[in-house]
Amino acid sequence: MIHEIFPHKFKNEYRNEKPNLNSIIFYFDEQNILTQHSEHEIRYPTFNDFKNIEAEYTYLFAIDGTTFFIAHTEQQIQIEGFSFEDNAVFRSALPKTNGFSGVVAYHLNCWYKANKFCGRCAQKLIHGTKERMLFCPSCNNIVYPKIAPVIIVAITNDNTLLLTKYAGRPFTNYALVAGFIEIGETAEEALAREVMEEVGLKVKNITYYKSQPWGYSSSLIMGFFAELDGEATVTLDTEELSEAKWFAKEEIQIEYNDTSLTNEMIYKFKHS
Repeated sequence: MIHEIFPHKFKNEYRNEKPNLNSIIFYFDEQNILTQHSEHEIRYPTFNDFKNIEAEYTYLFAIDGTTFFIAHTEQQIQIEGFSFEDNAVFRSALPKTNGFSGVVAYHLNCWYKANKFCGRCAQKLIHGTKERMLFCPSCNNIVYPKIAPVIIVAITNDNTLLLTKYAGRPFTNYALVAGFIEIGETAEEALAREVMEEVGLKVKNITYYKSQPWGYSSSLIMGFFAELDGEATVTLDTEELSEAKWFAKEEIQIEYNDTSLTNEMIYKFKHS
């Protein structure tokens, strides 16, 4: 999956430091990222590329010996050889460390943008120097990065798997039933609720499979397998889904893409 970058080592602890000439610099314009892209391989600018640009830099993380930062500037950014690409490029980016680092950087960039002012007293927040947090000097409110828990579930019925398509979203491939965990719910309770709400089915024998950080939605996704409990007729929530259909193993068309937990779980069912 996209976060599995072994033998490279991802170190996400915050450091109060400035970029060096070889540090990687992320610059986002909404969901677009400044990059150099050719045939799935991408490269990000370094601090050396930003030497003539007036900007502030926020430390993000390190991979092996390389440090990564976000650039904040009011200038119109133009660097020769680089252009803006939609962040969907991270899904197929090579080397794989560049796809993963881009997704994590996007997650943190969204958090910083959404938390410039205190939600309690509206004063401007200050960046922490000892840990990754934002601090309000007026009311002492502390804001940490948002990570939303999400479940996805592969619902099986003997030799068949329920595959779905989202309604009104750019992603049009088949997926699995998924949803955010609400306050006061366990992951298993959220799973049962989402399955009932989206496809009108009951499930049993819920088994945890694996988790995945997913910076596109600031989420930690937890994957489960579950068996159908009772009637297999789908009652579709058309506001959430455009399609939900049972597929036999031999009917599922999928190639393992080493990116998403959804893909891995569908692939695992087909070849089990």
